[in-house]
Amino acid sequence: MLHHHRAHPTLPSRTVLLGANGFVAAAIRRRLAQRGAEVLVRSAREHDLLRPGAAEDLATALRADDALVVVAAEAPCRSPEQLVRNVRLVEAVCAALVKQPVDHVVYISSDAVYADGAGPITEATCPTAPDLHGAMHRAREVMLGARAGAALAILRLSLLYGAADPHNGYGPNRFRRTAAESGRIQLFGEGEEKRDHVWIDDLAEIAVRVLERRSAGILNVATGTSSSFREVAERVAALFDSVVEITGQPRKTPITHRHFDAIAVRKAFPDFRFTPLADGLERVHREITHG
Repeated sequence: MLHHHRAHPTLPSRTVLLGANGFVAAAIRRRLAQRGAEVLVRSAREHDLLRPGAAEDLATALRADDALVVVAAEAPCRSPEQLVRNVRLVEAVCAALVKQPVDHVVYISSDAVYADGAGPITEATCPTAPDLHGAMHRAREVMLGARAGAALAILRLSLLYGAADPHNGYGPNRFRRTAAESGRIQLFGEGEEKRDHVWIDDLAEIAVRVLERRSAGILNVATGTSSSFREVAERVAALFDSVVEITGQPRKTPITHRHFDAIAVRKAFPDFRFTPLADGLERVHREITHG
């Protein structure tokens, strides 16, 4: 659960974004720009956190009154070598924070730290990190918790979708691409599995609100409504003028579902409402097709 260190929304003196060229960081940067915030961006091209001396260089760039948003990662993490590099990356961030502490740290994590289960996931659910990607994020959470001080916010994201997403992960983004390219959407099994899908602009809004309130603690960024992949595919297909074929294929893995209790988001930001899946998919389609 989050708790706010500021009673009223106030932008940080400056926000430093690590991993600034990525899908998530770019969305947060746009939302900060809309608020008129001062932002310092650091991408791998400008600031490779794996090279010697990276921690010292980052510490020199930081100020005591900064808010630091850590998005930089090699993701998804699928190999032990990637896991090690991702840990080393945040090791450099932690070393920089020892040399130059900042006022607030926000870590963009993942719901991969949780195992699939029957019950709804809450912020109190034990993070068992069942795979390499989850283990990577959980390790980095613990590392930052030891170095960031009291004002550390950890945002554990459910599945994201948006027009600028560069990944081809199973779900809305891939469905739209394959529908546009081939007129087909291929499902695993019959698309029975249910997941919680979050529009990227909603995540960006929550991240900025966390910065404005200097929030600390853990928050699952999930809508609280899970949809089957078949439902998602049907909604995507309906956005096209031409017929889009939806087909299944034999499953090789068990059917699993993921549900969230999103009450913590409502308590943290009572006036915030997630964009319904149908509306978000329509906005993404319109953004891609009409610019």
